[in-house]
Amino acid sequence: MLKSFLTFLILIQTTVVSITSPQTGDTLRGQIQILGSMDYPTFASAEIGFQFASDVADTWFLIQTFSQPTTDSALAVWDTTSLTDGDYNLRLRVYLQDGTFIDAIVTDLKIRNQELPTPTATDVPLPEFRNETPTPRIIPPTEIILSFPSSTPLPMNPASITTESIYKVFGQSALVVLILFILFSLLIRFRKN
Repeated sequence: MLKSFLTFLILIQTTVVSITSPQTGDTLRGQIQILGSMDYPTFASAEIGFQFASDVADTWFLIQTFSQPTTDSALAVWDTTSLTDGDYNLRLRVYLQDGTFIDAIVTDLKIRNQELPTPTATDVPLPEFRNETPTPRIIPPTEIILSFPSSTPLPMNPASITTESIYKVFGQSALVVLILFILFSLLIRFRKN
C-alpha cells in the first residue's frame, strides 16, 4: 500500500502537461510558436487545438497531433493569419492509455492580425533639423531637339481596281450573258419543233 502511494506521488511530481507559451491574455499575430510539455507515464497520444472564446458548443479545431511525449520544447507552430481577429482559447489534450485524458488550456488569447500595433515614441525617429543656409543649385540649360516621326510609303496594292479593269470585266460579263441568251433561245426553239 505504501509502495503504490509513493509511486502515485512520484507520478504526480514528474507529470507535466502544460502550455508555457503563449500565456493567458497575450496578443498574437502571424506565426505563433507553441511551447509546452506533455510528459505522462501512460501517454498514448496528444493534440493541440483552438476554439473561439465565445463558442458555447465546445468546438475545437485541430492544429497538430502527437504520437510521442515531449518535455519543455516547441510543440507546434500556429498560423493565426488564416483566422479572423478575435478572442480564442488554446488546448493541449493528452490521451492516456486507459482512455482518459488530461487538458491544459490557455484562455483569452487575442488574435489581432488586421490591427496594426500602436507605435510608441521610441518607434518613430525624430526628424533632424539643420540650421544651414541652403546652397542654390543651378541646372545648366540643355538643348532640346524636336523630331517628328516621318511616314513611310505604303507598298503597291496588288488587288487595286482600275477603270479599265471594270470595263473589261463588264464587257466579258455582257458577252457571256449574250451567249447564254442565244443558247437558251435556240434550245427552246428546238424543243418546240
